[in-house]
Amino acid sequence: MHHPFTPVAALPVDPLNARVHEEGWQSWSPSGPYAPGDRPYRPTNDNWATVCYRPGVTVPEGTFQGEGLLALDPGDGSPTRLWAAVDPTGEVPSIRLTVTDGLAEVAADGPVKEWTGTGIQDVLGGWADSLGLEPPRPAPTVWCSWYEYFTNVTEDDIHENLRAMDTLDLPVDVVQIDDGYQKALGDWLTLSGRFRSREGIADAIRARGRRAGIWTAPFLVDPASDLATEHPDWLVRSADGGFTHAGRNWGHDLRVLDTTHPEAAAYLTDVFRTLRSEGYDYFKVDFLYAGALDGVRHQDVDALTAYRDGVRRIREAIGADAYLLGCGAPILLSIGLFDAMRVSPDTAPHRRPEADDYSQPGQDPAEFTGVGRQWQHGRLWTNDPDCLMARPAVETRERWAAHVEATGGLMASSDRLLSLDEWGVRTTRRLLSGGAR
Repeated sequence: MHHPFTPVAALPVDPLNARVHEEGWQSWSPSGPYAPGDRPYRPTNDNWATVCYRPGVTVPEGTFQGEGLLALDPGDGSPTRLWAAVDPTGEVPSIRLTVTDGLAEVAADGPVKEWTGTGIQDVLGGWADSLGLEPPRPAPTVWCSWYEYFTNVTEDDIHENLRAMDTLDLPVDVVQIDDGYQKALGDWLTLSGRFRSREGIADAIRARGRRAGIWTAPFLVDPASDLATEHPDWLVRSADGGFTHAGRNWGHDLRVLDTTHPEAAAYLTDVFRTLRSEGYDYFKVDFLYAGALDGVRHQDVDALTAYRDGVRRIREAIGADAYLLGCGAPILLSIGLFDAMRVSPDTAPHRRPEADDYSQPGQDPAEFTGVGRQWQHGRLWTNDPDCLMARPAVETRERWAAHVEATGGLMASSDRLLSLDEWGVRTTRRLLSGGAR
């Protein structure tokens, strides 16, 4: 439910030196500082507006907007200001700022509290410190199948890279199987034809002294999946009686699992308990924005509550000792729920994102938002800047590796390891040896 915007502050700024930090809604939403005259990054089509930004929210032209957090360095030597959600895991107001004739005017559509600091990262970090969270535990180092194999990954690919880790002497703690092992989104326990045994490959990983990790998108459902066909009552409905639309991806208009439905919730628990019992103890849960989409659920709870309850159910199923990495997740709503969090859009073997939309895969958007959210690292969770890609085919691989290293966050390699040249092997080994700091 959106409330009207009410003024919260007005203050003079230096139009040349001022900077405004917008905090985006979820992992992939552009977040970072702008000069007053800059055009902030906005969705370039309606689908990406749903999948990568705050759904249903349009920002007027010439307006800056943060979701739950917006910071302003006035640029005139006066303190940096932050306007922050009062209850960040319960209500995330949109906060707007416009600059006219050297005057910044701030308004919000919900309760916010003002903070001051000596710079944008400082004031955001101070706010995060005030939440009093436990520091995140040390992150494992990871090898992930995604950026080499994408959805075509096979069980044999995993075996090949397992052997290569030993041959190349790479300090990989976790071997994480990404998207492609499952038959369909929603049918998590049914294998695609490219894998023979989920338990078998987990055993093979552990037999080499490494931990087994696995990817899911737990709140998304492919309309062609067995789950959608057999249990349409497990899906979130729109107000008009159709299904809540979670955007289009993988060539399908996606649906949302209603985790407030007792049978759907039991299924979610069963999926994660099963994976845990098969030997997986590192879980990358992705496209989590879907769990916070508005719609008609079995229980009359708001979408934000349903999201947090759904993530808690996953944590309960995998156990406190398993490692939980969020991605595509509403940032403020996720506070206190994850060990690590993707804090940027996806990287890519190329720099520029499609249509210059800074929510889309590319090294440029991943760096912009990853740097803008550096304040979260070690305070809210271990930051995941996304994977290192060090193979020769990757554009500007040296610059991307330097960004990943500078974050001090989760270190994950995502190359076919046998494709690495000498620089690639050396860089991958060095970054994995550093681990999260």
